Amino acid sequence: MSTVMVVDDEERIREMLTRMLTSEGHTTVTATDGLQALQALARRDVDLILLDLVMPNSHGMRVLMDLHARGSTTPVIVLSAVSDVSARVEAFGLGAVDFVGKPFHSAELVARVRRHLTARAVPATIPRVPEQRRKPEGRFLVAGGIELDLDRRRAHHRGQQVSLTEREFSLLAHLMRRQGEVCSRTELLHSVWGLDFDPGTNVIEACVRRLRCKLRELPVETVRSVGYCFDAA
Repeated sequence: MSTVMVVDDEERIREMLTRMLTSEGHTTVTATDGLQALQALARRDVDLILLDLVMPNSHGMRVLMDLHARGSTTPVIVLSAVSDVSARVEAFGLGAVDFVGKPFHSAELVARVRRHLTARAVPATIPRVPEQRRKPEGRFLVAGGIELDLDRRRAHHRGQQVSLTEREFSLLAHLMRRQGEVCSRTELLHSVWGLDFDPGTNVIEACVRRLRCKLRELPVETVRSVGYCFDAA
């Protein structure tokens, strides 16, 4: 089951998209404007975003700019009545994977959502990766039985591929780069979540718990009241 975020200031459209996505078996998260969407994305990961452009508080393009600056790989489908070529070019330049003009046909949108989610999906496990297929040093992080492919954003544990969300992958990569060092909450919130303040939630703890469930014997230690340390020694 995938989680899709719907960002639109029109309640009628949010409700319609929520019903449509729920009928397809997806979980939905909604936001009424760009600011609310960015705050929600700081607390949780989603698999795809349906984003309106013209909204109060924070324009859809601003959301795309923020996600692009964070290096987000979450696919974004823009839904907008603004359909001129310049808007499309700008949206694609900021990382949008699709642009659907309003009004749209629900069957077509469902097909587009399904296509982008399928392209994003990664099998939970695949056969062991032969040593000769490894890429040059510097594009992989390898330690404690974990191998991260930084180019393809894929993770292997004991030779088996493990499906990680974008945030889980980014957090693990940051900890592995700083192997043996304690990474503070402030550092992790800034580097992984793109936040310059502590939202007062347990987003880091929750992400570490998910990693520990997916990667048994994960060599990440909790340093009480400080942060976390990846120690594979």
